[in-house]
Amino acid sequence: MRILVFALSGIGDALMFSPTISLIRKNFPEAEIDLMCMFKGVKEIYENNPNINRVIYFDFMKEGFLKSLFFLFKLRKKYDVSFNVYPSNRKEYNVISFLVGAKERYAIQYLRQDFINFGFLNNLRIIENDYLHNVEENLNLGRLFLQTHNIFCDDDDFSLQIFFNQNAIDFARQWLSDNNINQQDYVVGFHAGCAVLKNHIKRRWEPEKFADLGSRLIEKLNAKILLFGGPDEYELNEKINSLMHNKAIIVKTNSLLQTAAIMKRCNLFVTNDSALMHIASALKLNVVAIFGPTNTNYVHPYKTRYQIARLNLECQPCFYYSPKPLTCSRSDVKFKCIKELSVDLVEDKIYQFISELNK
Repeated sequence: MRILVFALSGIGDALMFSPTISLIRKNFPEAEIDLMCMFKGVKEIYENNPNINRVIYFDFMKEGFLKSLFFLFKLRKKYDVSFNVYPSNRKEYNVISFLVGAKERYAIQYLRQDFINFGFLNNLRIIENDYLHNVEENLNLGRLFLQTHNIFCDDDDFSLQIFFNQNAIDFARQWLSDNNINQQDYVVGFHAGCAVLKNHIKRRWEPEKFADLGSRLIEKLNAKILLFGGPDEYELNEKINSLMHNKAIIVKTNSLLQTAAIMKRCNLFVTNDSALMHIASALKLNVVAIFGPTNTNYVHPYKTRYQIARLNLECQPCFYYSPKPLTCSRSDVKFKCIKELSVDLVEDKIYQFISELNK
């Protein structure tokens, strides 16, 4: 059996399909399971995964319509089964799945804007459930696949998975040594960024608040603060560090795997709702996750110890999966859920969490 996973929507979304890949591999050990992606970070986190036979990297946005069409037709009818990773509620993803033409095309039937995004092009679907985590939605797709092949399995003891190569491990070890981080240090990782497409930059807690929080943790815990993020977030981290009088350390690496390998050293990870939050979950870190408009049911840290810092406004959550950009309907303060989330609240969550961990 040849299976193709379409993991086109982003790093965090792709990572949240890894438990389903483990489920499929466990029940179909001889299957050929390939994964298609268009972000290099996704390629990195899957190319060492032993459950994947091949990672197919193709940047549809960069290559354009004609090259993309030619690329897809080369794959047409070569796969028996395909999966659209949840969430992928865009017509482009559904058309791509249809053109590749697997006989069994598994995807979610979305509660919002499903028809206009051609969800009907997939022929084996389950209805979206707003109360389930993305990982559970994906696992349900995997269970539907198993049931279609007369396998009934309730086993869901699968976590997010990242597999490291030796280069990433060696890089992290040297980086920690070069920055004088030893076993006695209390290390707190910050990720102040997140995706920016579709106005998702509005999910970010302000850099001034990260800086204030970092300064407090240095004073009260003698913590070492590491600022994580990709190259497009280095400027953001420089701003945070300048507000902290350069007392933090900005993590700069050559790859996402190297970044993740350094993250493993963190005693605590404080982050916006982002791909690095899910990587922290895969690494089983202690996570304090800062949430504004997005649904914590969907994307809270999965199978790791965590605390959620949010305001719990009556309008939260307001973001659901669709191609529409993130907007705010409030008339008083736009994106009040993140704008008025105080440093005191997040700090209290951290100390509450540390107290629980020390019991």
